[in-house]
Amino acid sequence: MEKYNHAYGANQIQVLEGLEAVRKRPGMYIGSVSKRGLHHLVYEIVDNCVDEALAGYCTHIEVKIEPGNIISVSDNGRGIPVEIHPKTHISAAETVYTVLHAGGKFGGDSGYKVSGGLHGVGASVVNALSEWTEVTIQRDGGIYQMKFERGKTVEKLSKIGESKKTGTTVRFLADSEIFETTEYDYDTLAERFREIAFLTKGLYISIEDLREETPKKAEFCFEGGLKSFVEFLNQNKEKLNPDPIYIEKTVNEVPVEIAMQYTSAYNENIYSFVNNINTVEGGTHLEGFKRGLTKVFNDYARNHNIIKEKESNLQGEDIREGLTAVISVKVKEPQFEGQTKTKLGNSNVAGIVQAMVTDALSTYLEENPAVAKTILEKCVSASRAREAARKARELVRRKNALEVTTLPGKLADCSSKVAEECEVYIVEGDSAGGSAKQGRNRKYQAILPLWGKMLNVEKSRADKIYNNEKLKPVIQAVGAGIGADFDISKIRYGKVIIMADADVDGAHIRTLLLTFFFRYMRPLLEQGHVFLAQPPLYKVSKKGMQDVYCYTDEELDEQLAKIGRDNVSIQRYKGLGEMNPEQLWETTMNPENRILIKVTMDDAIKADQIFTILMGDQVEPRKEFIEQNAKYVKNLDI
Repeated sequence: MEKYNHAYGANQIQVLEGLEAVRKRPGMYIGSVSKRGLHHLVYEIVDNCVDEALAGYCTHIEVKIEPGNIISVSDNGRGIPVEIHPKTHISAAETVYTVLHAGGKFGGDSGYKVSGGLHGVGASVVNALSEWTEVTIQRDGGIYQMKFERGKTVEKLSKIGESKKTGTTVRFLADSEIFETTEYDYDTLAERFREIAFLTKGLYISIEDLREETPKKAEFCFEGGLKSFVEFLNQNKEKLNPDPIYIEKTVNEVPVEIAMQYTSAYNENIYSFVNNINTVEGGTHLEGFKRGLTKVFNDYARNHNIIKEKESNLQGEDIREGLTAVISVKVKEPQFEGQTKTKLGNSNVAGIVQAMVTDALSTYLEENPAVAKTILEKCVSASRAREAARKARELVRRKNALEVTTLPGKLADCSSKVAEECEVYIVEGDSAGGSAKQGRNRKYQAILPLWGKMLNVEKSRADKIYNNEKLKPVIQAVGAGIGADFDISKIRYGKVIIMADADVDGAHIRTLLLTFFFRYMRPLLEQGHVFLAQPPLYKVSKKGMQDVYCYTDEELDEQLAKIGRDNVSIQRYKGLGEMNPEQLWETTMNPENRILIKVTMDDAIKADQIFTILMGDQVEPRKEFIEQNAKYVKNLDI
């Protein structure tokens, strides 16, 4: 790894402002106090270690979840500076952990050229939001330690031993007064560390969970960098270019790394990162990549007579069909914009990325004519399908609210037109649909019954989807278009609720619908509009007692323990159709009683893999996935 500025001492640690507000308003600093915010604490400390790796000084990071949900993060970097800070008159290390915006990440002569995380906020915020924090530093031939409680120093930095090694170890216990839960999810952390390892070529990261009798451990290190990342993303897909195209170059002090590979799939998967931060809203680096990609393929297709003189150019979406790509740039002073501050705004980056892609990809296509021909055949086919989809879309596109709208014939709409308070139940089967229509609250609950087998969109192009008799009613009911045309502001219902039987067929229908929403209406999932209704599994009846509904086997056991098992009648519901309208309303549709599961999408990469495995062509990965996850399946009714 390239080493940047070797001078990393107390005078590189700049102090910008105090730490008062963090405990009062933690959401401002870590997003939320939910499980997501809790995991963010770990990422912040790990990001500090990664900054050392990016600067060329750290090769190993080890994370442990100790019993009691204590986190330990160790690295073999230079160690935080221990000398007295010229402005704060306390040690530089204590300054980093007690002063907001104090870190080696500001100004041109700082300890780091580029960095991820919250730009110098991380360590002090983690300290402020932890019951206690303990920092051990190996540096300058010594071992130093300091301790904090809820952000306040309780043991000043002191030398506790001698060492020839360098590095930092941070242990902390998240504050239960602040967080809704302090229990970490091993898989969530492991997924993030795998991603960091892909993005930081050659860096070793391990995570070990010591909370159970049998510890779990995962180790990540990828010498192939983003090339390894793309191979991982495409492991269950059919590849058109067996070896990913790989581009790595530094232009005007902006290191750029890109890996890309085409598959036979119909959707595009492009992930972009800036300083290891996932820029989910894209930005200038992604724009530059797309422009370069579109230009290169159109130029090649013209030069080789694949597109004739009078034919129009291929569109960007045609060229990106089936493409998996990861773009990673390192920017000295990134400007972030957009709703979630995850969109890169630095204008110079677009030109840098575009020029690199144009140059490297043109060479690749000329040197690999067989692969170029295969990819372009797919692009041309995608272009024809897009035109067919456009014509189909014109037929189903919902007119604006002032005009007469075409809604599916089977939809029983609600009377309210205020989208936020309206909800649509997508119900499996006509009989359940009939019960739901009779039992609903007509003011704000709409019912759309579905029947027969739905299209698997994972194996279909957009033109097939627009014309599909099973999906067309869903597109029309939601009312916001699909794919590139999807406009979240036009949705007709604040909640889209999938209501299917608690059996294998019901699970299949739920997965088909979720795959459709993920591929063609992703903002619905990203913004939390999709829910799964949870109908009861049992009705428990006993003379002289009101009927009780149980949603799990555990609930049933608890109920039977409470009322006794004598003279008790237990009805096991095989499907929604077995309930009359009153029962369906009371158990599954009444907001006072119902159980709704919100479908969240914290990790788009993981979601993409799961849908590929479950709904794609390859049988072996699906079999493995089902075998590995069978232990989590309850109430399987075959």
